[in-house]
Amino acid sequence: MKELFAEIVGEFKLYWKSYIFQSFLATLTTFLVLLVLSVKHAVIVASIGSTAFIIFVTPEKKIARTKNVIGGHLIGLITGSLCALIPHPLFLHSIVIYSLAVGFSILIMVITDTKHPPASGTALGVAISGFSLDVTITVMASTIILSLVHYFLRPFLKDLR
Repeated sequence: MKELFAEIVGEFKLYWKSYIFQSFLATLTTFLVLLVLSVKHAVIVASIGSTAFIIFVTPEKKIARTKNVIGGHLIGLITGSLCALIPHPLFLHSIVIYSLAVGFSILIMVITDTKHPPASGTALGVAISGFSLDVTITVMASTIILSLVHYFLRPFLKDLR
């Protein structure tokens, strides 16, 4: 345990600038998203926050690639919107529909090789709140901005412990 702690502290001392820089980028991006989306879209905001985590903490991983980030959230928006169209008058029906949104988003992301776990949160959020143009624009703009930041700053980003 003591050795693990010493290893963590040693790595932080070595890469502290990356830790601070990448955490700041994630904070700034999340701030901008929260300025646009309201609290009623909390699940969707949470999925964008998770995307920011992936991009700025594990920038070298496949799930942080542009194709996965934008494609995954687009699939989440579409599956969530389609599931929201299915009538669900009873609580149990709602749970089934929301679960299907998550399940279908996973299935389509796997088939299309656009796996991005937070995008299933987008599917769930849209299935719960229903289709909204402002949510669609914000999610896509957020994912595009995150992907652009990732693309241009990738030489300066490191996979963090």
